[in-house]
Amino acid sequence: MALQDLVAQTVAGLGYELVELERSAGGTLRVTIDFPWQRPEAGAEERFVNVEDCERVTRQLQYTLEVEEVDYKRLEVSSPGIDRPLRHEQDFERFAGEVVDITLKAPMGAAAAGQVAPNRRKFRGTLEKAGSGWQVSWTDEPEAKPGARVSKKKKEAVPVQVLGFTLDELKDARLAPIVDFKGRKRAGVQE
Repeated sequence: MALQDLVAQTVAGLGYELVELERSAGGTLRVTIDFPWQRPEAGAEERFVNVEDCERVTRQLQYTLEVEEVDYKRLEVSSPGIDRPLRHEQDFERFAGEVVDITLKAPMGAAAAGQVAPNRRKFRGTLEKAGSGWQVSWTDEPEAKPGARVSKKKKEAVPVQVLGFTLDELKDARLAPIVDFKGRKRAGVQE
């Protein structure tokens, strides 16, 4: 059985999903886990992987890898973190509405229509479902610096730019690592 399948099966048996598996040249085996996503239901809270979850998976994987005689020097099990990779259609559905960083396999070329450099491959914007594919939307308006006064005078609107893509066109997609030191916001709660 392939290492990817072995680890995925072991992790799934414990109630988690395998997000990423990396094997370094130095013999380190890095396993990233998360709870499987289920569509939000009334009153259901999203669960996050904690240290106890990582310990539980580590113990089981150590046993499994020893039985299957997998050669490794060190095992690291962790949560996906704030820059979680998006790999599958389900990941994109789960994080629709979030700010993401995407990298295209090929530059945009002539499709840029003059607003974006034609050789640009990296984009940061809000992830949205668009027909049979996906899109990111963003503005090039600079964010106000913390503590700076924001003029309430009417100013010219900065156009929203949109880039549509399919998963086949992506080289990499991750949640944008944006840190909010005020804590997680709960749905329906306004500040």
